[in-house]
Amino acid sequence: MSDLFKIAGIELNSRLFLGTGRYRNAEDQNAAIEASQTDVLTFAVRRVNLNEPNEDAILQHIDRTRFQFLPNTSGARTAEEAVRIARLVRATGLSDWIKVEICANDKTLMPDPIETLKATEQLVKEGFTVLPYTSDDPILCQHLEEVGASAVMPGASPIGTGLGILNPYNLSIIIEDANVPIIVDAGIGSAKDVVEAMELGVDGILLNTAVAEAEDPAKMATAMKLAVEAGRQSYLAGRIQKRRYASASSGTTGYVE
Repeated sequence: MSDLFKIAGIELNSRLFLGTGRYRNAEDQNAAIEASQTDVLTFAVRRVNLNEPNEDAILQHIDRTRFQFLPNTSGARTAEEAVRIARLVRATGLSDWIKVEICANDKTLMPDPIETLKATEQLVKEGFTVLPYTSDDPILCQHLEEVGASAVMPGASPIGTGLGILNPYNLSIIIEDANVPIIVDAGIGSAKDVVEAMELGVDGILLNTAVAEAEDPAKMATAMKLAVEAGRQSYLAGRIQKRRYASASSGTTGYVE
């Protein structure tokens, strides 16, 4: 059986979404993008010159025909600001996909649940493909799906921390109840974290800092790509049940004395 991955009717070959910020230089960024084999690139709209997007340093070396762009509203503090940013992006022709990101606390960068829900609902009404970044609250994730989010993106832990998955129980509940793709976004630090998330059954991983700030971004991007693939195959294969006591693989009877 095929294992198709679609968002808003668009089939994606890779379940790894990659951010474009924090890289030391354009060479590291482009090498990482190539190594990751991602289909989806995300970037903060506030870092892009919307008057000349094709000449922007972030995008000028990227073949726009190869990727699905997922601009984000990082920096927005309210639903109104996020909606305004999304409209500006669509007006430039960059994308009608938008990652709603509304953080109200500079220390934790945790998403504002009320404003995120409001922005998602409004942008869906305006015809955007909306992928909101949210906390790992199962009820909030359900509400985001109900108002029309094409995928829901709960964080594993706070943005840029590399702490990995802090609450696998909540993520498992979110996955169990979801009828849209669930993509873990934020907090991933290593390939181990990626495999853990994929084995829980998430549909994809969005990361940036773990690759961009690695000593060798391209090599780390390769590791993350392979971790996504390995974790997905492990999930589909179905792991054994955990047991309290040992269980010999070859049995302990029938030996000739």
